[in-house]
Amino acid sequence: MMSVETICVREVDVARPEELAQTGAQRMLARKVGTLVIVNRLHEPIGIVTDRDLTVRVLAEGRDPSQTTLVDVMTRQVTTVSAETSVEDALRLMRVGSFRRLPVTDRAGKLAGLVSLDDILDLLSHEFRDIGRLLVDENPESVVRDWARLAEPPSVPSA
Repeated sequence: MMSVETICVREVDVARPEELAQTGAQRMLARKVGTLVIVNRLHEPIGIVTDRDLTVRVLAEGRDPSQTTLVDVMTRQVTTVSAETSVEDALRLMRVGSFRRLPVTDRAGKLAGLVSLDDILDLLSHEFRDIGRLLVDENPESVVRDWARLAEPPSVPSA
């Protein structure tokens, strides 16, 4: 069973809860990301903010992004997984919780990475492609053909 540690992104864009929404949005734009993990001083995840959160909880509500802090708009009940969590369990959590990203923590509870639904789908697409190749390569006709080749006497060059 593969753990999320093997597929998670290690370079995670983080922010502090007291940062302004505008600063967070500017960081997302500059880094070309749609998520910031909000961490405390111990680098433990305490929340998550997505570009959608900024749209819905700041702009749509008429808040001033230069006066609104990330702690005011972040998702506080952030679900995390440990680095040892299986990919299957992470996918199950995403499905039950209706979210696409999970912060990954180390044994001390500090942020170690971020695993997304896209990461898991990428892994599964590679696995399915490999299974497809195996099925093509190992169909009954190819097995019989390979065995027949092995059973043929070696050809002797004519003089």
